[in-house]
Amino acid sequence: MPQFIFVYVGGNQSSSPEEQKQHFSKYMKWLSALGDAAVSPANPFKNTKTISPDGKVGTGSSTGISGYTIIETDSMTSALTIAKGCPFLDIGGSLEVSELVEMPFKESPPPG
Repeated sequence: MPQFIFVYVGGNQSSSPEEQKQHFSKYMKWLSALGDAAVSPANPFKNTKTISPDGKVGTGSSTGISGYTIIETDSMTSALTIAKGCPFLDIGGSLEVSELVEMPFKESPPPG
């Protein structure tokens, strides 16, 4: 079955611990409802560094990406329907949804 990645972009942090707790609870309920379709749920990023083409290292994300979730579902249409229910959208964030491509050397790396 195809796998899709939801990349979390942007979003506004809740202003109070209570709001954060409510949002987290809503997010976990959404993930739980995905059941076995959630292959790799809730993968937040921290301590992000960005390397530019000239080799300089900067602090933070240059794109606002903050994490990802991988799901299995039968089509992009289904993945988009699932993504539209994500509570991350409620806090001003957006999701980039992409189908993952299985590379031929996935099981054993190429020589070299």
